[in-house]
Amino acid sequence: MSAWLVLANANAGSTEQESVAACCDVLRTLGSVEQVATSTPEEIDDHLARLDGRRLVVAGGDGSVHAAVAALWRRGELAATPLGIVPLGTGNDLARTLGLPLDPAEAARVVDGGTERRLDLVLVDDGAVVVNAAHAGLGAVAAETGAALKDRLGQLAYPVGALVAGVRERGWELTVEVDGRAVVAGDAVLLAGVGNGRTIGGGTPLFPSADPGDGLLDVVVSTAVGSAARVAFGAALRSGEHVDRDDVLTATGREVRISGDPVPHNADGEVSDPVASRTYRVEPGAWTVIAPA
Repeated sequence: MSAWLVLANANAGSTEQESVAACCDVLRTLGSVEQVATSTPEEIDDHLARLDGRRLVVAGGDGSVHAAVAALWRRGELAATPLGIVPLGTGNDLARTLGLPLDPAEAARVVDGGTERRLDLVLVDDGAVVVNAAHAGLGAVAAETGAALKDRLGQLAYPVGALVAGVRERGWELTVEVDGRAVVAGDAVLLAGVGNGRTIGGGTPLFPSADPGDGLLDVVVSTAVGSAARVAFGAALRSGEHVDRDDVLTATGREVRISGDPVPHNADGEVSDPVASRTYRVEPGAWTVIAPA
């Protein structure tokens, strides 16, 4: 029989707790399950230290997946630990890219009967990791604005935050280099994104062609800083058609450096203080997820 260790968010609300229970009920029909609640990196480390051959499942959103992957990477155990994901967050953007069911019972069945898929990992020069996407500028400000609205608006928090930020922000002078080649050099930039997965903010297709297992980072840079251009960019972004605009540049590569005006970065939903330089590098095939067969 299979045995699973299910990591859940200790701060989950009642609806999410019910979803975790539904996931565990399915897994218990197939083997043994231990469900544990975590809220700090130290707690995650404690539970990983006694994984003891069991299969690891993260029941939560992109932030929970990020925390587990970061802990495994830090412990040197990521490459050898396949990860099952039951997406329970607000955004679930990596799960969307992977085609994972958003229903907890159906996702639990994938955890048991899916196939192993190797994924890339994004390494940051400050020692952090990114599993789905990072973006500087408007997206980071939008996420920070939307976070204050999350309890009231749920999945609408990010688009509302993006609308507010789009009206307020006027851009940053940035240089974005991909594998040493400048995509923009000191230009006014609205947003600079580095993608492993395809979407951010609960389904916004910032990187519509991204493949999290191709060994490359997808880069999107918007110079739509004028009032009308910002509105048009936002409208096109909802459908993924922004990449066809003249004021949007795209590239792929293994290393991306964003420098210039201090700008906040959003990495897997966590917004940093403004920094003048940040570098992202891909680590191909660094981890394994259980994906739909």
